[in-house]
Amino acid sequence: MSDHAMPRAVAQPELEALWLPFTHNRHFKKHPRLVSGAEGMYYTTPDGRRVLDGLSGLWCCNAGHRHPRIVEAVKAQLDELDYAVAFQVQHPKAFDLANALTAAAPGDLNHVFFTNSGSEAVDTALKIALAYHKARGDGGRYRLIGRAKGYHGVGFGGISVGGMTANRKAFASALLPGVDHLPHTHNLEQMAFTRGQPAWGAHLADDLENIVALHDASTIAAVIVEPMQGSAGVIVPPLGYLERLRAMCDKYGILLIFDEVITGFGRLGEMFSPTRLNVMPDILTFAKGITSGMVPLGGALVRDHVYEAFMHGPEHLVEFFHGYTYSGHPLACAAGLAALEVYRDEELFARARRLEPLLAEAVHALRGEPNVIDIRNFGLAAAVELAPRADGVSLRAMEIFDRCFEQGVMLRYTGDILAMGPAATASEDELGIMVDTLRRAIRAAS
Repeated sequence: MSDHAMPRAVAQPELEALWLPFTHNRHFKKHPRLVSGAEGMYYTTPDGRRVLDGLSGLWCCNAGHRHPRIVEAVKAQLDELDYAVAFQVQHPKAFDLANALTAAAPGDLNHVFFTNSGSEAVDTALKIALAYHKARGDGGRYRLIGRAKGYHGVGFGGISVGGMTANRKAFASALLPGVDHLPHTHNLEQMAFTRGQPAWGAHLADDLENIVALHDASTIAAVIVEPMQGSAGVIVPPLGYLERLRAMCDKYGILLIFDEVITGFGRLGEMFSPTRLNVMPDILTFAKGITSGMVPLGGALVRDHVYEAFMHGPEHLVEFFHGYTYSGHPLACAAGLAALEVYRDEELFARARRLEPLLAEAVHALRGEPNVIDIRNFGLAAAVELAPRADGVSLRAMEIFDRCFEQGVMLRYTGDILAMGPAATASEDELGIMVDTLRRAIRAAS
């Protein structure tokens, strides 16, 4: 029997009580999509169908689902220690994971502050940036600079520096004051159907000079960007763009923060983007792939000069008044240590680099399909942008997403963009299945 034949009858759970995040709840509850199991590259639905996961969960299961070494590490941790107090007490694996991360991180990102999610990691990084300048006697630097189309989680700090309109408009009255935004780099006239980093667009970073001229550098604490904008639909940095941002931040004493919640742990074929892009931030946020999605964990890596700015004054006083009950949770740290070992021992970052041109070749073969107006890729991330339907933005992409899921492939859509981000464990055949299913769905869509 094929994976899609004769689904078995199962009892459906009562749906009304759950308010789903980032979901059209009324539509979903009329047409629910449920998964009840997972292994490797596949989800399993309650009626027994297998669904190829084309987005690594939500950009997080970079070693595939339920990797046995990570599963066993979490099980073993449960038999040893369930929870350790995060304030004034700690457990050994938190230090072990911090040491493993800083040893593998580029440059002098030698200190890590653990959180539980990417949203918390971003808010932590923003608070570190503000407190850093204050600790150095430069407390007039209170402005934070984000970027249009940026996504930095859903904390009030993250949505303030974020640049996705739908995430901000309901909360506009409560966003952080003094925030400004760089322009995005999404320009189809200049960049459509680019493979990898576009040659055009480095000059867009120069808008930071205009922001400095408007507000004065003495008021600006930090600039935060995603090296590659994932949630907005795989918007790839132009060649030279990030280098220009780094140079201007150095010129004006502004901290540069990279939000690597999506790009970290192999998405760009390296642990973190500075190794590939050769641009060092002062603070780097991470989450998702640190545990291959198995247990929530996030954090902020900081360079030596940032950490050391806090380490002065009487030793009995707290240096940074910030933290979470579950910072460095034992289960998360056990999962993180095991995931890092899997990435290393199975050479998954190198495997991601080998898969990158195969994904690029497959997805760019969709050029010329109905309503396809752009295709772009970088690392193990790709996007197909569609012309919107006359009756509404996102309706065409939603229809294609639904068709793909019914045909056994899960992708992601945002607006009229279909995004894919397979795990580094994907096979060439699975990349082909993913793109071929998308092709059929595009052709069948209205």
